Amino acid sequence: MTTKTLLRAGLALAFALPAAAFAADVPQSFTATYQVLKDGGPLGEATVTLKPAGNGQFEYSNQTKGTSGLAAMLGANVAETSRFTWAGQVPQAVSYHYQLDAAVKSKTRDLTVQGGTVQVQDNKKSFSYAAVPGMVERNTLPLALGLALRSGQQQVALPVAVKQAVENQQFKVSGKEKVTVPAGSFDAVRVDRTDADRGFNAWYVPAKFPVPVKLAQKDGGDLTMELVKFEGR
Repeated sequence: MTTKTLLRAGLALAFALPAAAFAADVPQSFTATYQVLKDGGPLGEATVTLKPAGNGQFEYSNQTKGTSGLAAMLGANVAETSRFTWAGQVPQAVSYHYQLDAAVKSKTRDLTVQGGTVQVQDNKKSFSYAAVPGMVERNTLPLALGLALRSGQQQVALPVAVKQAVENQQFKVSGKEKVTVPAGSFDAVRVDRTDADRGFNAWYVPAKFPVPVKLAQKDGGDLTMELVKFEGR
């Protein structure tokens, strides 16, 4: 049985069961604080927050502020805000907003799921494509991975809504590693993206945190996020 088949079967089961069955298995609210590094040097700080938003939806936000180097000089700040509903243990996308503000440029992207269609406004360009059940987006992807690991999965395939299409992104546990971050030293599980050479690596302690203790992303720059503090349930 392939990973794709297992994913479809898991999602079908998730939709068949009542939401209350998963209430104790998914996080309801938390705040995670990270230090952000570029090429190994300090760049800024990020605050990731989950909270209920009413009507069965949750809000997941990532606020990143440049505090060092060129990012501080340019006053660079990035805000990402997602709305989703829990489809089993998957944060199924409802909407996503991205906002970059800096002295030299600004950028926005809005993604909205309307029925079976994804509408994307990327600055002045518009895109539309079919939605997929159990679909996440770039902001909630690390949360979805953390919950999949908590449930014991070693390989994870997730439909991810990007600018012009849904990508079937695949990830695999590559082993355990000792990781030291400002929040402490942990025996972490390392996860690598395997479907594309995107330089995505994340380290999780799924029994303690639904989000990574460390995340490294080379697509768009050699950026690393390291956990400083986690509060929530």
